[in-house]
Amino acid sequence: MSSHGLVSSALFLCVGVLYDRHKTRLVRYYGGSVSTMPNLPTIFFSSTLANMSSPGTSSFIGEFLILVGAFQRNSLVATLAAPGMILGAAYSLWLYNRAVSGNLKPDFLHKFSDPNGREVSIFIPFLVGVVWMGVHPKVFPDCMHTSVSNLVQHGKFH
Repeated sequence: MSSHGLVSSALFLCVGVLYDRHKTRLVRYYGGSVSTMPNLPTIFFSSTLANMSSPGTSSFIGEFLILVGAFQRNSLVATLAAPGMILGAAYSLWLYNRAVSGNLKPDFLHKFSDPNGREVSIFIPFLVGVVWMGVHPKVFPDCMHTSVSNLVQHGKFH
């Protein structure tokens, strides 16, 4: 859940930065922004990779553990869940492509500006947290082990 909080927050911040400049949430107006504002698409792509559960991100660890646990419990359910993960990653890439690449909109070119220092300083903790949780994942299950094992032992999860 903490991974989802970091990744989703970073993606919503990307949308917020775009909305702040355009005053619209229609994706068709954002096309071509990579040529005029190189920093935001880089941050947006990093967040999209984390949303896709790329290795080295916190989402990869979470989805891997969920898929392994589901496969151990019921292999049919895990097999049916895997295409959902693939479709989610495909949708993330499709959305990124539409929002950042595509045809440049010269009517809106003057409204494009890269994130300022304040906005970048807000993104950095989210991206560092996503990578840190992906590179050092053992810290989080160790913290939860006692409470989860107690819940499994005394709960009705047998």
